[in-house]
Amino acid sequence: MLAAIKKEIGHRKSELQNKMLQSLYLGGGTPSILNAGEINQLIDEVLKYFSFEKDIEITLEANPDDLDKSFLKELSHSPVNRLSIGTQSFFDEDLKLMNRAHNASEAEGSIKRAQDFGFENLSIDLIYGSPTSNMEIWKENLNKTIALEVPHISSYALTVEPRTALNNWIAKGKVSTPKEEEQNREFYYMSDFLKDHGFDHYEISNFAKPGFYSRHNSAYWKYKEYLGIGPSAHSYNGFEKRSWNVANNQQYIKKLNANVSAHETEVLSEQDQFNEMIMIGLRTIWGVDMKDLREKFSKEIYERIVAEIRPKMEEGILEIDKDHLKIPEKHWFLADGIASDLFIV
Repeated sequence: MLAAIKKEIGHRKSELQNKMLQSLYLGGGTPSILNAGEINQLIDEVLKYFSFEKDIEITLEANPDDLDKSFLKELSHSPVNRLSIGTQSFFDEDLKLMNRAHNASEAEGSIKRAQDFGFENLSIDLIYGSPTSNMEIWKENLNKTIALEVPHISSYALTVEPRTALNNWIAKGKVSTPKEEEQNREFYYMSDFLKDHGFDHYEISNFAKPGFYSRHNSAYWKYKEYLGIGPSAHSYNGFEKRSWNVANNQQYIKKLNANVSAHETEVLSEQDQFNEMIMIGLRTIWGVDMKDLREKFSKEIYERIVAEIRPKMEEGILEIDKDHLKIPEKHWFLADGIASDLFIV
């Protein structure tokens, strides 16, 4: 796999116009199964074709059970300077429900070990609205996060996907279905609690102390170009082209070994570009720049959006602040529905 990924980097280097990288993200799976030497090899391969900003953010996505002392010691000597840890919860019952390999003790221990080896720029994932949780447990999860001095949190409502163990347990009545009203309550409690502890709520699912915003994810939300390498990886040229790699590992390796493209490309229509800009932008504190809408889209589309947002502004679910269209934070839990009402269909 490592050889195939290196080959793809070389094949696709010209797709990224900006050769000076501000961020590099090793994730979308469990790259922490690689050893530190292999991670360094990947970073060195990227440096053959691109340059790094002095303060580049290099993130490694990892599971708590992967972050033992030996691995962290080696990793601390690599260029990786940020860890995104799939914590999910500090309670065993939640973790069992989510079919996680780690337990609550490992969740906490991995964070402390990472800090002991000098990793201060940490992000953890937390899941709310689980049938095994309640408001008191959720408060404990958040209190634990604050006590551990984690500067970035990505938090998502538990969703039930088809063909999963959780879906099967719910169908058999072994656990209850997640309740939207409870998830709503926990979401807004989290938002207020974290803001009281110095976090900025900068995207619906993301909170950070000042200076610890995810530079990589912020680029997605601001429609900047990015290049994704490896199975299932997605890329975007910042305008109208989006591509994605084959998901199957063996097919990916086979195609790269045969010098055949492992990705497909889609040209986004004006309608698709508009809908995506609305969907992504309205999830953030930056909102959607009305100037961008005026410049990138036809007069007909711009006039349509102006007409569409007027009644929603009167309802108080949309606002324009310094020429940026936004959803007031008190309505963020319903943001996807509000945004979809503005889509061109």
